[in-house]
Amino acid sequence: MACDLWLVPLVDVLCHSPDNPFADEIASFDKALNEVGLPSVPVYRYMPGVSGDVAPVAGFDYADLHLLRRVHLLGVCGLEVTPTGELGSDYQQLLEMFQSAAEQSHLVWHYDNAGAYLPLDFAAPVANDELLAGGGPLGSSHGLLRELLAVAPAIGIDPANPPAAPAPPERPTELEEPARPVPSDGSPFTRERHVWLGLHAAVTRSLAQSSMIIFS
Repeated sequence: MACDLWLVPLVDVLCHSPDNPFADEIASFDKALNEVGLPSVPVYRYMPGVSGDVAPVAGFDYADLHLLRRVHLLGVCGLEVTPTGELGSDYQQLLEMFQSAAEQSHLVWHYDNAGAYLPLDFAAPVANDELLAGGGPLGSSHGLLRELLAVAPAIGIDPANPPAAPAPPERPTELEEPARPVPSDGSPFTRERHVWLGLHAAVTRSLAQSSMIIFS
């Protein structure tokens, strides 16, 4: 299944508009953040060069996202990181055996095609009953970036000098349609690297532009 990552600029021209399509989600996020003593979703005044336009920044297959999550969990749990051709039962076993570690990970503990990453720095994903019944846990862009930098060497990426990110989708992709094929780069972790580059592009722009990342 195809997954698109979108950037939602947290600027007043969008967030304070009566037509803001994310108003209900942001209100729900504010409630969850405030319940654990964190500040509300930051909304900034209009900045030159940043409009209220929502735009795709990356795209990949959900199975490939799970492959990267698998690598991260293996590393966090002190297990050998090995490539795999297909996502098997070992990933589900990892989630069950190391549930606590998974729930502390911004990369791993995140619903597919739902939820969001916010440009706020908090240690572990935030969740309450309302979020878990709908969009899923809230992640931190800062936390996601830390985990991406940590997992990069395991898949052959220099976090200080990563390859160029793939181009974003030319159009929104439907959930049930296949993602664009990933060209092999000669690495046994080609698919994981493709996802890493897409997430890294999204999270660096999220922090630079104060944007929210959403899955679709």
